[in-house]
Amino acid sequence: MSRLLRKATAVAVSLLLANSPIFAYELDVHSTDSIKTVAQQLAADLMSMYSGNQPGQTPGLLPQPYYWWEAGALMGALVDYWYYTGDTTYNDITQQGLLHQVGPYNDFMPPNQTLTEGNDDQGFWGMAAMSAAEYNFQNPAKDKPQWLALAQAVFNTQAERWDTQHCNGGLRWQIFTWNNGFNYKNSISQACFFNLASRLALYTGNSTYADWAVRTWDWMAGVGFIDETYRIYDGATVEKNCTDITPYEFSYNVGAFLLGAAAMVEYSNKAGELSDVALWHERVDGILNSTELIFFFGNDDSDKVMIEIACESVNLCDVDQQSFKAYLSRWMAATTKWAPWTFDRIKRLLQNSAQAAVNQCTGGDNGRMCGLKWANNSGEWDGTTGVGQQMAVMEVVLANMIEEAKQPVTNGTGGTSAGNPGAGGSDNGRVDPVKWQHGVITKGDRAGAAFVTFVVLAALLAALVFMFADETKTPGENWDNFRSTVSSQPGVRSAEVTAIPAVQVTEDGGTMPDRKGKRSAREETSAAAFKADAETKATLYLVNQLVASDSDWHRE
Repeated sequence: MSRLLRKATAVAVSLLLANSPIFAYELDVHSTDSIKTVAQQLAADLMSMYSGNQPGQTPGLLPQPYYWWEAGALMGALVDYWYYTGDTTYNDITQQGLLHQVGPYNDFMPPNQTLTEGNDDQGFWGMAAMSAAEYNFQNPAKDKPQWLALAQAVFNTQAERWDTQHCNGGLRWQIFTWNNGFNYKNSISQACFFNLASRLALYTGNSTYADWAVRTWDWMAGVGFIDETYRIYDGATVEKNCTDITPYEFSYNVGAFLLGAAAMVEYSNKAGELSDVALWHERVDGILNSTELIFFFGNDDSDKVMIEIACESVNLCDVDQQSFKAYLSRWMAATTKWAPWTFDRIKRLLQNSAQAAVNQCTGGDNGRMCGLKWANNSGEWDGTTGVGQQMAVMEVVLANMIEEAKQPVTNGTGGTSAGNPGAGGSDNGRVDPVKWQHGVITKGDRAGAAFVTFVVLAALLAALVFMFADETKTPGENWDNFRSTVSSQPGVRSAEVTAIPAVQVTEDGGTMPDRKGKRSAREETSAAAFKADAETKATLYLVNQLVASDSDWHRE
């Protein structure tokens, strides 16, 4: 009888195990030790995809297919990793990556990126530097640019680009005219600028930054990128005066504005501006309400999990969008430090999301790589891996230590990073690459160029004459034959040659390479309206409308 009982028990246990999901991580969101242990492994797997610190590689760059901006976002994630865990393993790599990409003006416009760089791209590097200043991350050597000054330089360059000629304000998506998207003003560019301005205002106490934060918010609301319910839409084109709003909603937009609004609450508090405190308090609540409505799903408050609704639910997230939940997690957690009344609500959402996120990290050769989809809470890996997926899970796990984390510092509360209000160079906007890629052309330069041109042409002419020379004729007869041969060629007349231009001519008479389609790969896969086909746009729009009309909707 006992033998039969043991056998039956063994069978029952086997069946139970067969039907139970096997998780790579056992995360206890209430245990700091558990969170640190899981985060440490997530970070190691994330850094296995980064080789910028290896010999022969470029610090601060990710391999293809990742764009430069996401490497900046990764540096911000590594600053977060140290801030929460105290683990210094990646500190030198982080510092190296950030400093290597600052560029000659110390404003995160390195020559190898600036021809393709957008305002949002630069903004992510600036926000990483801002976090380093706020968290007292290890400071660079005194002869190197400092974190606060780098953030100020990014702000200064972008403030100079504020475009009042189109849509009465706002930043364009792209910096340079030849890049696809130069005609587009998008929310993430404004979000990065607003985020930086508000945090710089709080850190330095300088009201100029606060004024720019207010201006950016007011412009966003004025053109309808932020609506009366605090939903934030992707952007619009300048040709239609920013009235053709793209109705997609992405989590990094709300995250950046949420944290910026929280910083403005704290700034206004310190400045004694009580009416502004109430205003920004209301805005924090409004954004948080719309964030929970749009980007968290479940049957009730106990199991709502983060989702990138515009693309994840229809399997259309591109490489960029696969990382967006990392930034929402990062900025929601940071919001609680400056808007403490949001703590309980945000902590609940982040706990649910972290648990669901790590449960599906069962992919890859090591059996613990993370995918994109958490919201079904099934513990099933979706078959994808990448920097974005791994970074998002690491950030949402780390965010569960926000209660234990130190308060961000300012100039007056222990901040050690040196600033420079005039950082960014003399031509802060720098939308003309000729000005910063080359020195001023002097008379000597022109004379030298003319001499070299003369020598080259003379040598070429001599070679051509030699080719046509007939040893049986006199030099004069050879010269006459050469002239008649050249002038008889199709499309060529003596003293008149039709040239094919190799460059485009700009409005101010300068030249630039023809770089149309520079972002073609990124844009073909993006979910933004002006790049997507009509069917996809309609699908995503309907998904967003479904979400708006039914807050209880959730994925099956």
